[in-house]
Amino acid sequence: MLEVRGLSKEFQAPQTTIRVLSGIDLSIGAGESVSIVGPSGSGKSTLLHILGTLEPPTAGTVRLDGEDPFALDDRRLAAFRNRHVGFVFQDHHLLPQCSVLENVLLPTLVARDPPKDVERQALALIDEVGLGARIGHRPHELSGGERQRVALARALIQRPTLLLCDEPTGSLDQAAADMVSTLLLDLHQRRQTILVVVTHNLELAERMGTRYRLHDARLQGW
Repeated sequence: MLEVRGLSKEFQAPQTTIRVLSGIDLSIGAGESVSIVGPSGSGKSTLLHILGTLEPPTAGTVRLDGEDPFALDDRRLAAFRNRHVGFVFQDHHLLPQCSVLENVLLPTLVARDPPKDVERQALALIDEVGLGARIGHRPHELSGGERQRVALARALIQRPTLLLCDEPTGSLDQAAADMVSTLLLDLHQRRQTILVVVTHNLELAERMGTRYRLHDARLQGW
């Protein structure tokens, strides 16, 4: 369960304070999916970064399965993030010198307790995203949709509780976006993750179980 209570985020600017999030409350259980839409600059990515423990809130609490990650020291926080949170960004962030298999395995290299038989699991995930014949290929040999499918497999290799997607189809054409969207939801359902998607793609947003719009620093249902 992801539980967010009274979450706010402020940034200091010359002679003023900018509040981008105010009083955000969320409860999302395993197997549930949420989309968040809103104009550029509304704070969607900031909210996602806080949920993923990449930056702290100014006020409020975030708990994942009852644990407050922001109460951990830096080393333990990094381990918590690696184990419990998977990220998919608009830009796939694959390492160009690494193969598909090597990119998917990257999160396990820094894990303190990687899954047993992790290479077999990576190969199975790569098959699930339809790239079994591309295991040895490097990112420049893949299409945009294929690179994003590799990024999705990488996000899931540690079997995270929470899967966060920031514009996962934003750089793809319609056909590739539809394929990635369907694959994302299918893998989410199979693994019963907590899925949060930030997107401008209303078709993708409407496929989530619960939908929000971020407006004037607050979440509104739609």
